[in-house]
Amino acid sequence: MMELLSLFWVFFKIGLFTIGGGIASLPLIETIIVKQQGWISYDEFSHLVIISEMTPGPIGINASTFVGNKLAGFIGGVVATLGNVLPSIIIVILLAKVYFKYKNLKVVNSVLNGLKPTIVGLITSATVGIVLVALFNTRAFDLSQFEISYIKIALLLLYLFILRKFKPNPILIILLSGGLGLVLL
Repeated sequence: MMELLSLFWVFFKIGLFTIGGGIASLPLIETIIVKQQGWISYDEFSHLVIISEMTPGPIGINASTFVGNKLAGFIGGVVATLGNVLPSIIIVILLAKVYFKYKNLKVVNSVLNGLKPTIVGLITSATVGIVLVALFNTRAFDLSQFEISYIKIALLLLYLFILRKFKPNPILIILLSGGLGLVLL
């Protein structure tokens, strides 16, 4: 029972303090579930992000379901997911009421515009962390620790080229990358 309460509370906090949604929440999720709680490893976290990006639904919800299920089975997944979404439901209802009442005030628009660079920073931080783990097997910028995978870098460049040049359905890229990963890595 304590494990379920812990799952609920941890993901409630993640849901409460996630600003900017999806990708922007990754640094917070990583800090809490990998570094502080030790519930999953960095490697599992990178897999969680990959799976979350390939499946429907927000990353935070997919992460809470994944971790909850890993730690406490189906019920753990449900409890962690509820913990993650409950703050959003409460906050959206409250903010909607405030926004519609005060949406014409300059201060409201200034606050919203001020949050934009923060969200970009959070997304960039998460992206850099994932790139370091995925391509260099490290979490730090210490160049002496890099284990450069030239195959992974080449595949990344290939996928970027294909996506930008031909704009295929992302599912085709996912299938191609999975197949090439199976064969090459």
